[in-house]
Amino acid sequence: MPKIGHIVTRPGRREQDPPVEIPVAEELETVPGIPKHESDLEFYSREYPLETINIDERASRDWANRIRDGHLEMREIRREHDRLNKPIVMAGRMTGEMEPTSEPVGEDITELIKAKARSLGFGEVGITRYDHHYTYVSKKDWVKFPHAICLAYEQDYEPTQSIPSVPAEIVHSSTYRTEGAAGLELGNYIRSLGYRAQVHSPNDNTGPYIPMFVEAGLGQLGANGQLLSPHFGSRARLMVITTDAAVSYDKPVDYGIHQFCNICQVCANRCPGRAIIRDKIWWRGAEKNKLIFKRCRPVMARYLGCGICMKVCPIQKYGMKPVMEHYISTGEVLGKGTNGLEGYELHDQGYFGPGELPTFDGQFFNMPHGKAEDWVFEQFKEKLVAAGGVETAAGDDAIEEFKDKLSMALALDQDAFGMGDDENPDYI
Repeated sequence: MPKIGHIVTRPGRREQDPPVEIPVAEELETVPGIPKHESDLEFYSREYPLETINIDERASRDWANRIRDGHLEMREIRREHDRLNKPIVMAGRMTGEMEPTSEPVGEDITELIKAKARSLGFGEVGITRYDHHYTYVSKKDWVKFPHAICLAYEQDYEPTQSIPSVPAEIVHSSTYRTEGAAGLELGNYIRSLGYRAQVHSPNDNTGPYIPMFVEAGLGQLGANGQLLSPHFGSRARLMVITTDAAVSYDKPVDYGIHQFCNICQVCANRCPGRAIIRDKIWWRGAEKNKLIFKRCRPVMARYLGCGICMKVCPIQKYGMKPVMEHYISTGEVLGKGTNGLEGYELHDQGYFGPGELPTFDGQFFNMPHGKAEDWVFEQFKEKLVAAGGVETAAGDDAIEEFKDKLSMALALDQDAFGMGDDENPDYI
C-alpha cells in the first residue's frame, strides 16, 4: 500500500471546527502550486493578454442563454439572479475608490481578516500577491491594490449532487449572491481597520482566480479545470478582495492533486461532451488538463449548466481527507466505478452509469464563436450574400439591421459580468 509522504494541516471546515490533517501519499507528491514556466507565463501575459470569455466568447454565451431561456424555470432563475445580483456587483465596482473609515492600526492584520472572513461564512481564506499576469485586458486599469485575499464559499452539498438539475442551478446562483454580499461586508471591515479594500465580485471577475488561490495554499488545480479545495473540492465558489493592508502571505501546498488526477480520471471518463483532455499539456506557461471549450459550452447550454465534472469528482463528493486516506489504505480512488459517484441523468437521454456515455451528432456542437460583434458580422455577411449584394433593397435592409445589432453588441461589452464563467481558467 502507498506510504504517507507528508501531512497537510488545515483549519476546520467551519469556524468552530478543529484543524484537520490530510495525508498525502508519497507517490502522489509533486510540487506545491501549479507547475509552470515563469518566462512563458510572462511572455503570454505580455504578448497575448487574457480577456474574459464574457467578452471574447460573448456570442456563444448569448446563444447559450437563449437556449436556457427556452426552459421556463431556468429563465426565471437567471432573471431573478440578475435582478438580485446586479446591485451586489455594482457595489463591488465602487469599492476601489472608497476611503478607509479609521486610521491604520499599524500592525499585521492577517489573522483579523481571516477570523472575520470565517465568521462571515467563508470556508477557505488565504492571502497572496495579486498576480497581474492573469488580469483581463478590460480590467487592467481597475485593479488598484497589491495583496489578494482569496475567499472560497461552500456551495451546499445536497443540491450539488443532483447535477444537472434546477435545484443545482438555484444553489449555484444563490451561493454567488451570498458570497458577494459577505465580501462587501468584509471590505467594510478592512476599511474600518484603516486600510483600503477593493471587492472583486465572483460574478465580475478581474481574471482567472484559481492561480492565486493555489498560491495562497487553498487547493490545487484539478483535471476538471476547477480548484480542488481541501474540504469541499470544486464546490468552492471563489472571489477576491485586494487591499493595501499590512498582511502576510500564505504559501502554496502540495495536496497530491496533480498526480491523483492522473490516476483518478473520473471527470474525463464521465464528461458527456468529451471536453476534458486526459493528459496534461503546457498551456500559456502552466501544466494542466486543458478543457475543450467548444465541446463544453453546448452541453452546459442544453443541460441545466451541466457541471457533471464537478458532481463526479471524489474530492468534491467526499472531501480531500477521506479520499486521500482511502487511497493510502487501499491504493484505489474512493467511489470510482460506482453509481454513487459516477452516475448521472440527462433529461432527454436517460441515466448513465459507469462506462456509459450519451452520444450527440455533429450538429449538437455547432454554436457561434467570438465576440458579440464578430457573430453579428458573420450573420450580416450571410444575409448580404442571400440578398444578392448591397445594390438591392434586401441588401439595404441587411445593412440597417447590421448597424442596429452592432450597436447593441458593442454596448453589451460594457456590462460583461456573468455567473462565474471565469472561475475556470481552462475556458481561456
